[in-house]
Amino acid sequence: MSHLLEVKDLSMRFGGLLAVDGVEMAIKPKEIFAIIGPNGAGKTTVFNCISGFYKPTTGIVTLEGESIAGLGSHSVAQRGVVRTFQNVRLFKSMTAVENLLVAQHHRTSKSVLGGLFNTRSYRESERAAVDSAMRWMEFMGIAQFANREAGNLAYGHQRRLEIARCMITEPKLLMLDEPAAGLNPQEKVELQHLIDRLRSEFGVTVLLIEHDMGLVMGVSERILCMEYGKPIAMGTPEEVRNNERVIKAYLGEA
Repeated sequence: MSHLLEVKDLSMRFGGLLAVDGVEMAIKPKEIFAIIGPNGAGKTTVFNCISGFYKPTTGIVTLEGESIAGLGSHSVAQRGVVRTFQNVRLFKSMTAVENLLVAQHHRTSKSVLGGLFNTRSYRESERAAVDSAMRWMEFMGIAQFANREAGNLAYGHQRRLEIARCMITEPKLLMLDEPAAGLNPQEKVELQHLIDRLRSEFGVTVLLIEHDMGLVMGVSERILCMEYGKPIAMGTPEEVRNNERVIKAYLGEA
């Protein structure tokens, strides 16, 4: 099977600090793949290199065989790679539905004159965007909060809205940066089911960084463990769980 995303010999240097060194992975379509490791291991830096927030110092990043390294976050997102952040980044003063409408700006009618004269095609594209936003809020179980300011939603609902904002763009690769952070145990169980559904019902490939080992082991098919910017193990949850280097570096000795 050809890979959706390939990362080869990725490194990222900040002055004298080598934050990421020789990271490699190849992710298949519809795979759920996790990156784990202690704080400071370089996980988010890898995310930033893939999603276009950083230009890698060296290395290759390809999406369906096309290089995306150094393209910039907007160009990478246009190609179907979208992400969430450790800290929720919603437009807090906008309503939930408005956050989802903004995410679709590239699909609604781009004609300034169309908006000015309220043309039929403009109205239809606006209506389709609202319908899509409401469908995603229904799917996420937050439709009743459509007209509430995003900043006033419960934290777990903000997380769901942020994922909906990614999914409404119909991505090929959904990157989740610590999606379970701040969630209670029940919300973490629901998040695992949600990630499974996104993959099974919408065919999206998922790459996540996560500290919650219950979620990682429960949802991932393969895991990369990093330490000090370097990959130290890769394999199935069972293989990684029993890897001596991983246990010593991250999971803790018995």
